[in-house]
Parts: sequence; structure tokens; C-alpha cells
Amino acid sequence: LAGSVPEEERCTVERVDASLTYSLFLQRFAFSRPVILGGVTDNSAFRALCTREKLLAAFGPLPVRLSTANTYSYRKVDVPFQEYVERLLQPQDPARLGSDTLYFFGDNNFTEWGPLFQHYVPPPFRIPGTSPAYSFGIAGSGSGVPFHWHGPGFSEVIFGRKRWFLYPPDKNPHFHPNETTLAWLQHTYPTLPPAQRPLECTLRPGEVLYFPDRWWHATLNLDTSVFISTFLG
Repeated sequence: LAGSVPEEERCTVERVDASLTYSLFLQRFAFSRPVILGGVTDNSAFRALCTREKLLAAFGPLPVRLSTANTYSYRKVDVPFQEYVERLLQPQDPARLGSDTLYFFGDNNFTEWGPLFQHYVPPPFRIPGTSPAYSFGIAGSGSGVPFHWHGPGFSEVIFGRKRWFLYPPDKNPHFHPNETTLAWLQHTYPTLPPAQRPLECTLRPGEVLYFPDRWWHATLNLDTSVFISTFLG
């Protein structure tokens, strides 16, 4: 089935629980390596507002801006949210290029989506000198964004499961910028020697991944997923 993705049990990203203090977060992770935070937020109220029925009722006729799922150059397409959910929210076709794959993430109109985001409880940690900005997304199984990098941030899964692949800034991943993460996983990943494999893990609802500044990362939604990131700029 196009877009069906088996789960990989391997997890090479450290997991910590709510006992992690802010000072330890700064000391051990903020500037050096990714970490998965468990139990640091309770977004059950936000999750209840993110069902298909609730989102369609609140945002159905409003336009959303989609981006192509490739690296370096992004084509933007505006469609009504209901059209995206009913027509474009499909499993990823492994043969389709990233430039032909539309992805809803990040280009949120804060006037329209702001009332929803008010219910989101962000992770409790910050990087000194930064301020948070939210990016909200919904995508089909097998979808995701290929390797890219930017500033630090957090990403939380609200529904579904999301697999992450990460490399530190000094290790350039081997990938084609117009190849989807699913195609990379099928074709390139199996050829990588153990020493060249990325850090990786699968996030489940309620888990939050932190990634430091300039870390390469690619994502793969194992299910139809709802997710939100907090970028620290």
C-alpha cells in the first residue's frame, strides 16, 4: 500500500521524564544534542480540539497555505482547509517527488489559528535570548520533510506517530533534495554503514522532541498525524 510505513523500534535519541530541570536541560541538551521529553506538558485539551470533526468545523472554508516537501526551494499553494483534508490528505506515493508533494505545516495564519493555539501548552524550557513561534501541521502517512536545518525548537505529536532522523551540524546527510523522506528511507537508508546512520526515534502523542540549532533533521509521519512545533528564534 502506497505510504504505509512500518515502525522501527530503534531509538538512539535519549529520553528523559518530567524530572529534568531547566538547568540540566541547558547543561546537557540545549546546545549539544537532541532529547525526547516525556510528561513535560499535558495537551489533552488541545488534542480534543484537533480531531478531524472539530478542525473542519472551525477552519473548513478557510484557506491554508501548503508547501512542497523538498529541501531548499518551496512552492506554495493555497487551498481551502476542507479541500486539503478531503482530497490531499493521502498516504505518500513513494514514486512522487518532493516538489510534487504538498504538505501542510508552518504557514499558519495566526489571526485565524490563534484561538486554537491559545489552548496549546508549550514545553517549559527556553533558550536564552530566543522567543517562541508555533507551526502547526497535519499530514498523511508516509509524508514528511527531507533533511534540512534551521534554528532550535521543539516538536510535539498530537495524533499519530512521527519518526525523526537527525545529524549534528558537522555531518552532512546523504540525500537528494527533491527526494521524499519515504523514498530516502527505502533507497538510501539501508545502504548506510552503522557509523553513518542518523540519530533516530519515533515520537508518539504527548512526547516532545527538542533539536538544537543547525541540526539536520528529516521527518516521516507513520500515520495520518497532527503535530505542532515551537521554533525558538
